[in-house]
Amino acid sequence: MSEKSFATLDDLFAHGDIAGKRVLMRADLNVPVRDGAVSDATRIERIVPTIRELTGKGAIVILLSHFGRPKGERNLEFSLKAVAPAVAEESGLEVTFADDCVGDTAASVIASAKPGSVVLLENTRFHKGETDNDGAFADQLAALGDAYVNDAFSAAHRAHASTEAIAKRLPAYAGRAMEAELTALEGALAKPEKPVVAIVGGAKISTKLDLLGNLVSRVDYLVIGGGMANTFLAAQGIDVKKSLCEHDLGDTAREILAKAEAAGCQVLLPRDVVVAEEFKAMAPCKTVPATEVPDGHMILDVGSDTIADLAARFEAAKTVVWNGPLGAFEIAPFDNGTNAAARHVAMLTKMGELNSVAGGGDTVAALNNAGAADDFSYVSTAGGAFLEWLEGKTLPGVDALSRS
Repeated sequence: MSEKSFATLDDLFAHGDIAGKRVLMRADLNVPVRDGAVSDATRIERIVPTIRELTGKGAIVILLSHFGRPKGERNLEFSLKAVAPAVAEESGLEVTFADDCVGDTAASVIASAKPGSVVLLENTRFHKGETDNDGAFADQLAALGDAYVNDAFSAAHRAHASTEAIAKRLPAYAGRAMEAELTALEGALAKPEKPVVAIVGGAKISTKLDLLGNLVSRVDYLVIGGGMANTFLAAQGIDVKKSLCEHDLGDTAREILAKAEAAGCQVLLPRDVVVAEEFKAMAPCKTVPATEVPDGHMILDVGSDTIADLAARFEAAKTVVWNGPLGAFEIAPFDNGTNAAARHVAMLTKMGELNSVAGGGDTVAALNNAGAADDFSYVSTAGGAFLEWLEGKTLPGVDALSRS
């Protein structure tokens, strides 16, 4: 077995020849489809290495996935058939589609599949047993395979039959994309090289209470940006004027600050801010101390002093975990703070000075906007699963792999 807390494809291969073996592979093929064709194949691209490695050793790869929310009923609006051509194109392999994921229909298509081929089964959520994590439905899925590989970290926070129950019924392994994600996350929070700087941005602290509560006990510096920072500033008696702010969460913000102090975590709030009278592209703006927001103005970004302070923190750090923008990055010039910070982290990462892991919500878009995403150590597209991991929650799909 590998030294990781979960089994990988290396462990599967170590157990013997898999030529002709049926490998049920959970993927996340819940991709955008427009006019009958996949419009963004990013999630498909990420699973191709696992598909090709398995088929290259002669396995029959049987893809399981959900698509949309058909609510346990067969609804062709949510059929995975439209995704099959994109899987074939990205993998360079022929993909046979089966119009059910269990029963005789699926079994017949799999039985006629040749070693080294790919079968895509219909949407698992056409059956109520999927989202109910039903044991009988998991039995039906497991009957179709000899081994199970989960390469869908983005679905690992759901305790569904194709992510959790099935892993108890077959030898279960992490695919290469799942392995990369878990390795990156363990390196960022479970066993990080210190000092660790976490950046948490976004509009509201009400959506990130669990995240903030977990991070203050795990990191050395917690940078709070975006609209969230305004709530913390207001909680300290600073008048943020027209800025987005959850004034009713002042007590909560003060509790988080107290918890951070007790844990030895330094919370970094903006020293200076960019303000404007309205939120629109190229609106007239100016930089002022965070304590001196003028009447009729709103905070829309961090200022140059704050950016310089963050740069110094990054240079002293060994690990950076990033979730959320520092300002209203969607429009210029209020993207400057996020762009400058992201580019600095990317530069240090490229130089080998930092391990940088980012993901969740607007983070990927913000880093792409800065042109920095490719130079981060790892950027997760998992969304909810990434956030729940940062919150310290157990992910059923990952836990199932660990147990098996």
